[in-house]
Amino acid sequence: MALKAYKTLIRAAEDSFIINKSRFIGYGRPCETEEEALDFLAEIRLRHRDATHNCYAYIIGPNMGVMRYSDDGEPGGTAGMPIIEVMKARGVTNCAVVVTRYFGGVLLGAGGLVRAYSQGAAAAINACGVGVMHPTARYLMEIPYPMLNRMDFFLKSEPVIVEDKAYTDVITYTLIVRCRDEEGFLARVTDLSEGRVEPLRAEELYLPWSEEDEA
Repeated sequence: MALKAYKTLIRAAEDSFIINKSRFIGYGRPCETEEEALDFLAEIRLRHRDATHNCYAYIIGPNMGVMRYSDDGEPGGTAGMPIIEVMKARGVTNCAVVVTRYFGGVLLGAGGLVRAYSQGAAAAINACGVGVMHPTARYLMEIPYPMLNRMDFFLKSEPVIVEDKAYTDVITYTLIVRCRDEEGFLARVTDLSEGRVEPLRAEELYLPWSEEDEA
């Protein structure tokens, strides 16, 4: 059964900023289950035991079937809801965002808090990067040493990611390519190598590709 396409965060990452002496740290991470999201939240809470607030939101499921958020002591509707609204606006799921606040002594007011936590969520998502899940194939490709420079130059303009390159008696590339791009890529490898290189399809998986690659 084909998996549904959806957007998610590419990697775990963080970003921080200061507003009126309060320090905000936005964290994001891909999470495939609610348990993973709660484990992520527990990890951030442990790391920032001395923080004033650790507000969060997570969305789970290709259809965004599970949505949870918390203000963690901030006035109702000023933290968790703004975080999840930013996530919904970006269209991401199977991920969690936590915005940690260290109070700096200056009250921000309800509107200021909404803006700050929205900024924290956006900062976290931008740091993580947003990707679109695609059926993806992993290939192993062996080439002789004299072809190295030509192949490296060729791969720079191809819709593939070089995961690894091993040097033995030959050079073995580990490549990932979206299934939709396989046919064209393999045809161009054949043309480049005059049929001497035959990439071996190792497995099919489901991976996020950057939004920028969708154009």
